[in-house]
Amino acid sequence: MFAVFKRELRAYFSSPIGFVVIGLFLALSGIFFAASNLLGASSEYNGLLSTMAFFFLALVPILTMRLLTEETRQHTDQMLITSPLSVTAIVVGKYLAAVAVYLITLLVTVVFPVMMSFFALLGLAWWKILGGYIGLFLLGASFIAVGLFFSSLTESQIVAAVATYTALLVMWIIDALSSMVPTGWLYGLGFVAVAAAALALLVWLSTRSIPATAATAVLLGAGIAVVAVLNKSLYEGLLAKVMAWFSLLKRYEDFNLGILGLSPLVYYLSFSAAFVFLTVRMIDRKRWM
Repeated sequence: MFAVFKRELRAYFSSPIGFVVIGLFLALSGIFFAASNLLGASSEYNGLLSTMAFFFLALVPILTMRLLTEETRQHTDQMLITSPLSVTAIVVGKYLAAVAVYLITLLVTVVFPVMMSFFALLGLAWWKILGGYIGLFLLGASFIAVGLFFSSLTESQIVAAVATYTALLVMWIIDALSSMVPTGWLYGLGFVAVAAAALALLVWLSTRSIPATAATAVLLGAGIAVVAVLNKSLYEGLLAKVMAWFSLLKRYEDFNLGILGLSPLVYYLSFSAAFVFLTVRMIDRKRWM
């Protein structure tokens, strides 16, 4: 895994991608820092961290689009799959390399609050700033996990970048979208049915086994029907609740206020691990195709 990590990290800085991502992020952050904190004479720094999160959302597709698509395009993916390393080690190594580039970028921005500390008469809320940085790092790591997953689905870097940006943008505005969806139990039932069908499709794509897919569909369908008969109120507002659960930004708000809670920390780590696992499954499937 460490060999893959070093290879990918070196690749970022032997091509323009790493410099473009870091340069754009720092340039945009510097402009907003100068405008809001220096020229605006404001000691409130965490608002800039929220803006940085949006900047990185736009840059994640550039950072992750080549991670696995490049291997497929150059037909070196089979070499990786048949290498002594496990698929998990390969995927995790690539993921950690992208996260390392992001971490380096964040560490450079620490110069901003350090500069402010020389001029802030009342000092800075360093604990709050630290919490904001921890949340921003975890949020960015989750973004990268999503980008890594989409890069495993196609051999086109453009398609991977567009799909990643679309998915992240939906996650960014999902709080607003969840307030617009209907809350009736029939809508919740329909959502669960679609999710069950998607899970059955995932079983088919992973195993290519008709019996396993049929058994999954039957069990899920039976469970959905039983719940609908016994307590259909469980489906009321379910779609909005699920959408709210996928909100990455909502959990970042606590960190940005300097509140270091266990729940959002576990959520971000679990979210990233889930998408890394899905990526491993997609790559591992190629072994049997």
